Amino acid sequence: MSSEKVLQFFNIVTDGCKAQTKRVRFSHLSSFFNFLKNNLDLNFQNPCDLPMLRKLFQPTVTISWTILEKETVDEIIFRTIKVRNRLILELMARGGMRIGEVLKLRLCDIQDRKLIIRAPKSGKEQEIVFIPQKVADRLREYARQKCENPNDRIFPISYEAARIMVLKAGRMVGIHLRPHDLRQFCATYASRSAAPIEIISKIILRHANLSTTQLYLGKISDTEAIRWIENLYA
Repeated sequence: MSSEKVLQFFNIVTDGCKAQTKRVRFSHLSSFFNFLKNNLDLNFQNPCDLPMLRKLFQPTVTISWTILEKETVDEIIFRTIKVRNRLILELMARGGMRIGEVLKLRLCDIQDRKLIIRAPKSGKEQEIVFIPQKVADRLREYARQKCENPNDRIFPISYEAARIMVLKAGRMVGIHLRPHDLRQFCATYASRSAAPIEIISKIILRHANLSTTQLYLGKISDTEAIRWIENLYA
C-alpha cells in the first residue's frame, strides 16, 4: 500500500472534518499500521511514516503561559520611570493590546477612552480598544506633547527596541518578560475578576473565536480553585 493511496483514502474519510480531527485520525491510522508491523510482518513499511505526511498532520504545540500576578505587573509599571515606556507597558497590560498595535498608534487614533487600531491582524479595516480613563488621560497628554500632526506616530520606535524595553522591565523584578505576556495577563486578570468570557474575547482581546481566547487564560492552581470556591459560598 503506497503512501499516495493512504493519503487519498484519508482525505475521503476526513472530508469536512476539522484540522484537529484529521490529526487525531491520522494518528490512529498510523498506530494501526504500526500494530500490523509489530505483530504480523516486521518488514512491513508503515505508509504513514513519511516526513511529508508527518509534517502535514503533526500535532499542534500547546502554548504554555506563565501567569503574572497583578502585584508583579503593577510593580513593573510603577518602577518604569520613562513616561513613554510606562505607557507602552500599560497599553498592553491594561488594554490587552499587541505590541505592534501600540507602536502603530497615531495622535488621530485617540478618541477619549477608545483607541482606533487601523489595519489590525484580523484583516478588518479597523478595531476599537477600550482603556482605563487614567491611562487615556496620560496617553493623550503625552501624544499632544510628542506629535505635531494628527498622523504622527505616538511611539516612533522599532519593534526590537520595544521588545528589549519590555525585557529590561521584567528584569527589574527578576522575571523574563515578553510583550505578549502582558496581553495574556490582561485577559487572565479580567477572567479572575469575573469579567464575562464574551467581554474578554470580543472586547479586550478582539478574537474571532472563543476557543482562541481560552488559550490565553492561564491554568488555575489548586490553591486558587479553593479560594474561589470559598468566596462563592462564604
